[in-house]
Amino acid sequence: MSQQMLHLTLVSMWLFAGYFLAEATYYNHHMYNRYRAINHNANMDNQLPPEEPVVMEPVAPRQVNFSRVFYGIMFDAGSSGTRIHIYKFIQKDPVELPVLDNEMYHAVKPGLSAYADMPEKGGESIVQLLKVAKKTIPKEQWIQTPVVLKATAGLRLLPEEKAKALLNEVKEVFDDSPFFVPNNSVTIMNGINEGVLAWVTVNFLTGHLYSKTKRTVGILDLGGGSTQITFLPRLKKTVQSAPSDYIAKINMFNSTYELYTHSYLGNGVFASRLATLGALGADGLEWKVFRSSCLPKKFSEEWSFGGLTYKVSGTPDGYAGYKLCYQEVLQVVKGIVHQPFEVKGSSIFYAFSYYYDRAVESGLIDGSRGGTVEVRDFKKKAKEVCNKMTKYRPISPYLCMDMTYITCLLKDGFGFKDSTVLQLAKKVNNVETSWALGAIFDHFHNFSIQ
Repeated sequence: MSQQMLHLTLVSMWLFAGYFLAEATYYNHHMYNRYRAINHNANMDNQLPPEEPVVMEPVAPRQVNFSRVFYGIMFDAGSSGTRIHIYKFIQKDPVELPVLDNEMYHAVKPGLSAYADMPEKGGESIVQLLKVAKKTIPKEQWIQTPVVLKATAGLRLLPEEKAKALLNEVKEVFDDSPFFVPNNSVTIMNGINEGVLAWVTVNFLTGHLYSKTKRTVGILDLGGGSTQITFLPRLKKTVQSAPSDYIAKINMFNSTYELYTHSYLGNGVFASRLATLGALGADGLEWKVFRSSCLPKKFSEEWSFGGLTYKVSGTPDGYAGYKLCYQEVLQVVKGIVHQPFEVKGSSIFYAFSYYYDRAVESGLIDGSRGGTVEVRDFKKKAKEVCNKMTKYRPISPYLCMDMTYITCLLKDGFGFKDSTVLQLAKKVNNVETSWALGAIFDHFHNFSIQ
């Protein structure tokens, strides 16, 4: 058995053990195919839908050819797009326990927050993604497959009434779908859970949760509206010197992990653009032009984020380049981002989402393979991009601003050394590096994140 399959089996055993061992004791294998959603109003959090009650005499389990498939659907409603993750679990024998087989992933843009004034349109984007689920999951499995949506920074940044209208629209779409809709199926996820569940995903996929050394990797997730850092401290000073709300406990695998984790709302790559331009919370958007030395001098356009449109441009009569850009971006980071004691050491972090995307666009790593870089490599590439804006403008006129922001966030924000190793990855073992897998695990078995 491969190391990956062993790891997937171990977690699946933990998630489903109680459920399947009870069923194998009393039912023949054909009874597993008789799930029905008999009461959507019951308290069904963190479990699959129940079977219809069947009256029959207990019989001894028989050794037979057996194969059972489960699916779980997790929607990630981010600020820049909505993604659907469809996970497939397989149980090959009634006396053995299921394994995670694969993931189907699809995304649409823009994110739900772009439909703040048109919630029906937001609902339509979910309908389109559910079509992917219907094509992926066999029809006979629909009624027993849980569908869950968790929104992140995009909806956290919206006024409460607008966010609620969007969530209600999504809930209506779910209720009209053929899938199983548990209680609290459509929610805004808090930043702590976003960071912790991403950490669970990456350390599960890389096998670090099972190593005898108990060493794990940290994670850095850069979204459009927020950014997260999560790692397992090895030094007491890291915990003692951190703000109390930056330490979270998670119970899993009969163990408790005390993690350093924080989500910075407003420090995602798109939100940071607005902050750098001085456009966050500004009025007069109809006529104001927001300028930056991080943009090509002759660049000018209208740019939208979070349902609002901004007029942005370079500084045609001024200067542009890395040094000036860094000074602008520094104001967005300095004094806002906490520097955990331990990151100044030799810890290894996995960085994904826009860390990965911008590294690919700038040529820092190969998009098909990902790669390992040091923090100093982001700085070097940011200088190159900013000082050669004409060359990189066809890729993105914002590439200088984004790469400089990433450099500043890593160095002056979190306090990483130039030599800190970052593993840039979009997938690990063919599964997306995001909080979604950790969230589907949490749905099946509550992790009690505190």
